[in-house]
Amino acid sequence: MERLVFGAPMRYIQGWGVLNEALNWLNPNHQNICVVTDAFVLDLIQPTLQAQAKQKNLAIDFVVFDQAITRTHLQQMFDQVRQNIPDIVLAAGGGLSIDAGKALAHQFNLPFITIPTVASNDAPTSKNYVVYTDHHQMDYVGHLDFSPWAVIVDSQIISKAPKKFLLAGIGDAISKKFEARACLQSQGKNMFATRSSITAVAIGDACFEQIQQHAQAALTIAGTGKPSDALEMILEASILMSGLAFESGGLSIAHAMTRGLTAIPETSRQMHGLQVAYGLLVQLYLDQQHEELDQLIIFYKKIGLPVALKQLGLTHIDTATLHTIADLTLAAPHCKNFSSVLTQQDLVAAMQNIENLDRQER
Repeated sequence: MERLVFGAPMRYIQGWGVLNEALNWLNPNHQNICVVTDAFVLDLIQPTLQAQAKQKNLAIDFVVFDQAITRTHLQQMFDQVRQNIPDIVLAAGGGLSIDAGKALAHQFNLPFITIPTVASNDAPTSKNYVVYTDHHQMDYVGHLDFSPWAVIVDSQIISKAPKKFLLAGIGDAISKKFEARACLQSQGKNMFATRSSITAVAIGDACFEQIQQHAQAALTIAGTGKPSDALEMILEASILMSGLAFESGGLSIAHAMTRGLTAIPETSRQMHGLQVAYGLLVQLYLDQQHEELDQLIIFYKKIGLPVALKQLGLTHIDTATLHTIADLTLAAPHCKNFSSVLTQQDLVAAMQNIENLDRQER
């Protein structure tokens, strides 16, 4: 049997106020810290991290990254940090800041810690980051040699974030059960270029169960700043479980669809998790999992995930647009992790049928 690699952060810390112990997870060699964040999150975390660094006699520097993640913008950050290369990188904020921090760690071969302040995707748990062109087309996916040193999920901070971020995180996570299983069944490759892990598939199943049980309650309280067991369950599912399932289990059509959706101006403006949620409907249709598709559409409508392209902002749907989405989707490597070889027409027909399902139910 082909070899297997399963990857995971060295430590995952989640709870109310855990930012206050963030620097406790460093080792004695981590004397010089670089925090990559955006201007908004800087105000949230800087006093806490500076106080900890002072108490531990550690050097700490903050780099504000508020731009799109392109080769040019990353190089500007690398040149800035090159004057004082740290021992470890802390990537704090949303997906942009976390990916920028990973890119910095990759450039200088450094360990990194992620500190998400929203739960819009599972990027904090993974070793991957995405770089875009100046036209917001995907340029390439970077892969660090190692997973995060630690992931620190302060639910007190995330509880104040707008509901839309949590919904996107749920959309990103809900696909992992089906994508990891599709990868396993098709003998596809995970993010470590080895066979899919049955452990990761089991985690994907558990992730899906947690979302079904707790998503509605968590979304009800999202943005209020109040503690909630349901929110804690969803944070673990959408950040930890989802991340482990996709990296070691593998991805399939749902994530491949984002290559096409990001090429269309209207849908490209939607958060990654909403694109993935729609992509999962297409995957289930292609795989003829009609019962699961029907159940998922009901669940999506209950919690507010998109069930049609118009809910991703595409009000005028023509054949040329569907062909563009299909062609770019087929170019994604994740398309290989599926039970059959797909054509442009397969994907176009699937999207058209998803739209028809939505109209029929209205």
